[in-house]
Amino acid sequence: MTDDDAGVRLLDERSGRAYPLDPLRWRGDADPGAAGDTGAPLTVSPLPALAPGDVETGTRSLWRYRAALPAVAAERPVSLGEGCTPLVESDWGDARVRFKLEWFSPTGSFKDRGSSVMISALAARGVTEVIEDSSGNGGSSVAAYCAAAGIRATILVPEATSPAKVRQTRAYGAAIRPVPGGRDVTAAEALRLAADTCYAGHNWHPLFLQGTKTLAYELWEDLGFAAPDAVVTVAGAGSLVLGCDLGFGELLAAGRIARRPRLLVAQPAACAPIHAAFHGTPPAGFGPTIAEGTAIREPVRLPEVVAAVRRSGGDMAAIPEPDIAAAVRRLAASGLYAEPTSATAAAAIDVFRARGEIRRGETTVVVLTGSGLKSPGAVDAALAGGTA
Repeated sequence: MTDDDAGVRLLDERSGRAYPLDPLRWRGDADPGAAGDTGAPLTVSPLPALAPGDVETGTRSLWRYRAALPAVAAERPVSLGEGCTPLVESDWGDARVRFKLEWFSPTGSFKDRGSSVMISALAARGVTEVIEDSSGNGGSSVAAYCAAAGIRATILVPEATSPAKVRQTRAYGAAIRPVPGGRDVTAAEALRLAADTCYAGHNWHPLFLQGTKTLAYELWEDLGFAAPDAVVTVAGAGSLVLGCDLGFGELLAAGRIARRPRLLVAQPAACAPIHAAFHGTPPAGFGPTIAEGTAIREPVRLPEVVAAVRRSGGDMAAIPEPDIAAAVRRLAASGLYAEPTSATAAAAIDVFRARGEIRRGETTVVVLTGSGLKSPGAVDAALAGGTA
């Protein structure tokens, strides 16, 4: 930990325990008295928010918000120009929204925000090898930033992962290990291997969330240093939801904004455990989905994501497969080529509009997390009107 990080801690919000800020620590200690407890996910304690004058406007990456990030990561950033993505105003039916095009990130998805900060901190700590598990976008992102940092990466992927995402990950020089089964089986295998290798799991590592929180700061700057009224996004593990909660929370605590934006979060109905927990209903049966990036049955931060949505006064929606496919086609017809995972957020606009959560005269941002180039098979199915 650097002197500039004095007082910054890693927090286990479930037990109340706190730990020194160490990039090598990615979860809390297990409770020996609790059967099956292997340690809870951690978050970085709140940092002081930026003032508008603190933004490094000459830096064309998320590192323009360096003063709001832990010094352990900001000393020597590993950057590929992530962040500073377009915010495009458009009509969606009778709703006027702004699409945040996160696929302009270097590897084609928002995950680059988290990877840049996480890998910067690990590189500063002298790490030379990491292991990560991913359904695609997270793995290719971590692989890219490891390549930039000179770190060896091994990426575990579910065997059904989009070939385009696997190809991209391999191109960065990462070792690929396909795992029979789904996303959760892959995560379990990575946790087993992490006993011997530094774990850079984007769903677990607290410094990854420090990267995703820069989306909140960027939207604040995009909108003339004001918060939107609502942010619509999709959730698998929920790192973007938690990043918005952290960033807007810091801005609110510093008096830079008057209130948090409502977080309006979508999941595919075929795999919607966070939606079920939010609404207090039993999880529905899990089925295949063309929104492959969200197919996580047991999100490690599920209670924290639910709490973040509630704290914002937000809501959640479960989107049927035909509606996700229709949103892919509808976005493409307007010139926006989104993978089905991110199109799930666009599909939710109609749902939240009908509920009164998206209102006329307000500023609504819809985050499109990844490019259609990432999942050509799933996009083909959506364009043909089919489902997974």
